[in-house]
Amino acid sequence: MSRRRHSDENDGGQAHKRRRTSEPIEIEDRLESLICRVGEKSTSSLESNLEGLAGVLEADLPNYKNKILRILCAVARLLPEKLTVYTTLVGLLNARNYNFGGEFVEAMIRQLKETLKNNLYNEAVYLVRFLSDLVNCHVIAAPSMVAMFENFVSVTQEEDVPQVRSDWFVYVVLSCLPWVGKELYEKKDVEMDRLLSQVEGYLKRRVKTHVSMLQVWTAEKPHPQEEYLDCLWAQIQKLKKDRWQERHILRPYIAFDSVLCEALQHNLPPFTPPGHMPDAQYPMPRVVFRMFDYTDAPEGPVMPGSHSVERFVIEENLHCIIKTHWKERKTCAAQLLSYPGKNKIPLNYHIVEVIFGELFQLPSPPHIDVMYTTLLIELCKLQPGSLPQVLAQATEMLYMRLDTMNTTCIDRLINWFSHHLSNFQFRWSWDDWADCLTVDLDKPKPKFVKEVLEKCMRLSYHQRIVDIVPPTFSALIPAEPIFIYKYVDETASTLPGYPVSITVSNAIKNRASNEEILTILKEVPNPNQEDDDDEVESFNPLRIDVFMQTLLNLAAKSFSHSFSALGKFHEILKALTDSDEGKLHILKVVYEVWRNHPQMIAVLVDKMIRTQIVDCAAVANWLFSQDMAHEFTRLFVWEILHSTIRKMNKHVQKIQKELEEAKDKLEKQQHKRRDSVGDEDMEKNSEDEEGQLEEQIERLQEKVESAQSEQKNLFLVIFQRFIMLLTEHLVRCETGSVDISTPWYKNCIDRLQQIFLMHHVTIQQYMGTLENLLFTAELDHHILAVYQQFCALQL
Repeated sequence: MSRRRHSDENDGGQAHKRRRTSEPIEIEDRLESLICRVGEKSTSSLESNLEGLAGVLEADLPNYKNKILRILCAVARLLPEKLTVYTTLVGLLNARNYNFGGEFVEAMIRQLKETLKNNLYNEAVYLVRFLSDLVNCHVIAAPSMVAMFENFVSVTQEEDVPQVRSDWFVYVVLSCLPWVGKELYEKKDVEMDRLLSQVEGYLKRRVKTHVSMLQVWTAEKPHPQEEYLDCLWAQIQKLKKDRWQERHILRPYIAFDSVLCEALQHNLPPFTPPGHMPDAQYPMPRVVFRMFDYTDAPEGPVMPGSHSVERFVIEENLHCIIKTHWKERKTCAAQLLSYPGKNKIPLNYHIVEVIFGELFQLPSPPHIDVMYTTLLIELCKLQPGSLPQVLAQATEMLYMRLDTMNTTCIDRLINWFSHHLSNFQFRWSWDDWADCLTVDLDKPKPKFVKEVLEKCMRLSYHQRIVDIVPPTFSALIPAEPIFIYKYVDETASTLPGYPVSITVSNAIKNRASNEEILTILKEVPNPNQEDDDDEVESFNPLRIDVFMQTLLNLAAKSFSHSFSALGKFHEILKALTDSDEGKLHILKVVYEVWRNHPQMIAVLVDKMIRTQIVDCAAVANWLFSQDMAHEFTRLFVWEILHSTIRKMNKHVQKIQKELEEAKDKLEKQQHKRRDSVGDEDMEKNSEDEEGQLEEQIERLQEKVESAQSEQKNLFLVIFQRFIMLLTEHLVRCETGSVDISTPWYKNCIDRLQQIFLMHHVTIQQYMGTLENLLFTAELDHHILAVYQQFCALQL
């Protein structure tokens, strides 16, 4: 009755007409809410809530069976952190209604096939794990589960398939065993031994060239950075040795054992893994991030060892909570902190390790970087008495290990730490890091502090940074971000472009037309030409210098003033940069005037690419040029390069999408024409439209080819420049009998890896070209090793 009264109040006079249609929808919504919220905080015990919910669902099965099936299949896939709660619920329903249990198992198998077909491999892991836990709830018979696992492991015998395919099927089987290993071993020990020995054989013959490319640290101490399958195998081996006794998984079905053991079980239908398809996108291999052990959490519960299966289960569940709630930071933080069994473990240490593990995951984190910052801030607010201390301890550890840390991970650490500090008044015990002042400024620690302060300044202002950092750190404080104008006053009057700069400045202030300004610029002498040289006008660096310096000086007040200036004088800038040298020179001028303001350089270069004043290849050539050599290891240089590559990739994708849409349109048009045979007017219109579409497709085809050629050229330029720089360094060291492993060399090799990892999807299209032209067998093995590691990621 209460539901009806509620609808009467909301619907006014129409309630009596709508009640019949809205009530089933209301019941469906209520069912969804009840199922999704079971297992959350409640005054009653989880067991009584499950029993009550099973009763409600059983009563609603006659009318809402399909809806209940759909919801249960969805939670199995999307709420893996509550896996055992839902398997118990399904077990209770199966005990009360055998047919429903069978239909649920069939629906899960259909869903599993669908997820594998759509490359949703992470979700497929959760579905298989759910099915395996149903063995504990007496819904699925153990022999049929073992048979499914055998089929999965048989994938390792397939020929000519990528290693990542076999890896995934082995991972699925191993990752289910903490939940169901004990039950399967009790029922099918011989088959399980055979299965595990097959897995062991596969793991021994795996190629692991890719591992070093994915490790956060190159050093194996204090914690080895293990490949994910090796680590999980060690955990399962220890679990087996401990007679499959695991103490951390919540198992509500134990309370219902007397009911569940009476239930009839279902056999899984034979499941053959779908064959390998060329367009399949298997998950990339990973390295398990380890930062803490039991010695780091001195008080309270002991942290499980890195090879104990509890460590895997805790981390897996925390990852699942983040995956489910990452869009809502407050909910996510609250869910992490109310993790079941939190009193048995040092939860804060686990949470911090898992969050940093995701943030530093290579090639890219599962979610956007800023999410991790906001999540950690939220956690600090919810646990002000304990979590900030653990986070400070973690930050200290990361700082201490910077020398062996991957450069890509250092970038992410810089971005996280500066953003985090900006939310806590930039308070930090900087004096504790005074050791960075006693070493060469090219070493990782001083570079890290310098880049952090640079990023903090972007989130604040220069004087604030000067005030918060001890005076001893002055060498690492960023320069004041002021404009450096060459033609600033009479002292510059001896410079060749000075008189014209005054004229151009006045012309811009007096709103002169583009033609008038171009006429003034024609008078600038060309330092590249002799006076009596009457040849065709060649590239004139001084003309670009005078105009760009003057224009940016007048627009130096803000980003928007500068953007507006580039837009207003776009025509002149295009005319000045019609040659490759012109494009390079304009970038050089932007750097000269704004060299103390890296953020301004980045946004201006971005704007000039968007407005096609410069192209992507010009930006790459400029960043690798001799003029920028002293800035080569600075973070802003690589942010500009990655942003440039992303722009190029988006441009290609946009045109490809337009081409696909035009082809779809043409296909529909042809169908329409075939359907309207006999109607002459319709046929004629269709033919005209088809003709136009075919022309459009032809034009777009040419644009796609041209864009892809430009994209390929960009990567060739970048990799060629890397090879040149690294080869020069290696030859120099060999000639002088010097150790090659300088901070610059490590940085450069890491940056080369970073390009491969961050843009791996695009680069794979051009592997043949790269191998034939650049990464040939003659190349120095130090450089070639990076390419081989990259190839191994997709083996």
